[in-house]
Amino acid sequence: MEMTIRANSGVVVLINVFAVDPDNQHKLVEVLKEGTEGLMSKMSGYISASVHISKDGRRVINYSQWRSVKDIDTMRQNPEVWPYMKRVAALGTFEAMACEVNYVHHV
Repeated sequence: MEMTIRANSGVVVLINVFAVDPDNQHKLVEVLKEGTEGLMSKMSGYISASVHISKDGRRVINYSQWRSVKDIDTMRQNPEVWPYMKRVAALGTFEAMACEVNYVHHV
């Protein structure tokens, strides 16, 4: 399914904001891509994901869409995810937040 961003769609957005050393930015992106394609995309409730990098090399943002908060919680509790999360955490610190899209503007 292609990523669509719409307000009040019922989709839950999981945003992870990573602080990284610029030398690790592209390494983290590769780990996130590998984890998304090989693990997350196979989880119940997963819809889509995108990875964004800052121009200064110090941030990576992983924006993923899920059907429910319960699906996110189930994913986090899956033991298969833990080694992946350790690899991610070794490359930077992060803050995760579940959100809903409240407003979208298009021209």
